[in-house]
Amino acid sequence: MTALPLAPLLYTALLWPLLLALRPLLLALIAADQSRPRLDLLWISAPLPALALAVLGADGAVRLDAWLLGGRWELDGARRLLLAFTALLWGLAGWYARGYLGAEQARAAAGDALSRSRLLRFALFWPLTLCGNLLLLVAEDIGSFYLGFALMTFAAYPLVIHSGSPEARTGGLAYLIMAVLGEGVLLAGLLWAAGSGSALTLSQLRATLATADAGPWMGLLLWLGFGVKAGVIGLHLWLPLAHPVAPTPASAVLSGAMIKAGLVGWLGTLPLGVAGVEASFRGLGLAMLWAGLAGAFAAALLGAVQRHPKAVLAYSSVSQMGMITALVAIGLLHPESWPALGALVMLFAAHHGLSKGALFLGVGISEQAPPWPAWLLWTLLALPALSLAGVLGSGLMIKSDTKTLLYAAGAPDLALWLSLAAAGTTVLMARTLWRQWCRRAPAGIAAHRHLLAPMPLAWLLCVLAALSLPLWAGWPAGGTGDAFDELALKALPALLWPPALGLALSIVLGWTLRRVAPWLSRRLPAGDLWWPLAAGARWLRRPGQATLRWLAAVQASWVAWWVAREHGAVAGLDALTRAEGWLRRQLALLLLAVALGLAAVLLIGAEGMPLWR
Repeated sequence: MTALPLAPLLYTALLWPLLLALRPLLLALIAADQSRPRLDLLWISAPLPALALAVLGADGAVRLDAWLLGGRWELDGARRLLLAFTALLWGLAGWYARGYLGAEQARAAAGDALSRSRLLRFALFWPLTLCGNLLLLVAEDIGSFYLGFALMTFAAYPLVIHSGSPEARTGGLAYLIMAVLGEGVLLAGLLWAAGSGSALTLSQLRATLATADAGPWMGLLLWLGFGVKAGVIGLHLWLPLAHPVAPTPASAVLSGAMIKAGLVGWLGTLPLGVAGVEASFRGLGLAMLWAGLAGAFAAALLGAVQRHPKAVLAYSSVSQMGMITALVAIGLLHPESWPALGALVMLFAAHHGLSKGALFLGVGISEQAPPWPAWLLWTLLALPALSLAGVLGSGLMIKSDTKTLLYAAGAPDLALWLSLAAAGTTVLMARTLWRQWCRRAPAGIAAHRHLLAPMPLAWLLCVLAALSLPLWAGWPAGGTGDAFDELALKALPALLWPPALGLALSIVLGWTLRRVAPWLSRRLPAGDLWWPLAAGARWLRRPGQATLRWLAAVQASWVAWWVAREHGAVAGLDALTRAEGWLRRQLALLLLAVALGLAAVLLIGAEGMPLWR
């Protein structure tokens, strides 16, 4: 297939979502029919130019000399894969949203002001968030990258609080607090590194970190700043609070595409695979490794007791990103192994993004089921879960190649730990399906009467895209795409024992939660760290308010003292003003008195009489 010129496709891919974001505002201002639905086919087309860019665009770079400090947007093999699965997931989720929000569109068309307001907000911020997501993927200059990252982060907030419920406001508050914290740490790291090396591009930034004496500390700030988005353990608390309350299509892109922005940030700024950095960056590499493993296991334990399927999936995202974090750490600890491992990480990200998107969209399908046989529906719902657990498709292939590369890199222990973490993934997938079954639509009620309805068709295409990922994305680790041929039957037991262990643990856990400790789901609510932090904030509120009142009283006393001094000064000025007026009125008499006095002095001096004795 002949590649098309890069610049027109690149500009269109970024400007088209921006134009569609402005369209609802223009319609709200000038359209005669204010109740008109806005999630139409034109709105759904927002990511299509980006998908065309990923498929048809030629590799290369576009310079924008007038942009900030000089822009540079690029397309290469890694960015092409990221763009492809990101645009595909956004497109399918947008198509799904048209059916998911159908009832709200009907209420808006009937004149409901609240539904119209929510729909307008969703139609505005959905393509705006997409625009930021796409910009950070193609940006090579630091200014464009940070602009895209910040735009995506803050434009997604209205998507989280879409319903306006108390739970949505809590999730939105957690999201916003962590977003501000992450942006502050990230900006500090970027400015420090860019200022130290006079870097304007991400490649220059990586070179600065690799050679600067304070490079590991700059890398620490960047890892933590991007780690908020990537769900690093301890910084993850917004995910299980925001995902369950956001509309299902928004949850799909939050967990499937936007969470990968943290990974993209790590890949773009950290000196991964640079020879000679393993000594200076060993501390950061070990911190990333242990944090990744801790996140993989802790999130599996916390997610396994959740009751909402989207909360379970949110913890699953934290666990999967923990595995990816551990793999990224190998790029600092063993730079020579990074070229092959980095390609596998990219495919892991695409596999997780599409599979997790299909799982989130499947939650809405189980709650608004199409009129299909139950065995067919639940088989289709289980397919992406099985793939994510490493039982079939790209999940099994990634597990095989990961073990091979880790053994080659001299990290067999990490391969074992990741296999155990994969057992935790199986537990989470089983828990998700079980909670979906418990919350399934009542029998005999079909929300979608035909296959071509937006929700089921978009979900089916997402499942198909996730399962067929190796066919259309290539297979970097194997190189030929024939990884299944390389999976000898004798190697299958070593690959399938983690899912088998996870299934056994799921049965034990399910029995425990039903018969022995049903209180666990209440004691370990979604958000985990958020609740003790919120309780601590409430506990500190009273002494904090007392301290603020004392400070206010001190400030009032200080202001009152200065006001009193001001009043005294004003009174003195008034007295001087009155004296000046009196002097002005008596000026003639005063001048006469002075003249008489001077004449008397001169007279006495002329007669030779002394003026004093």
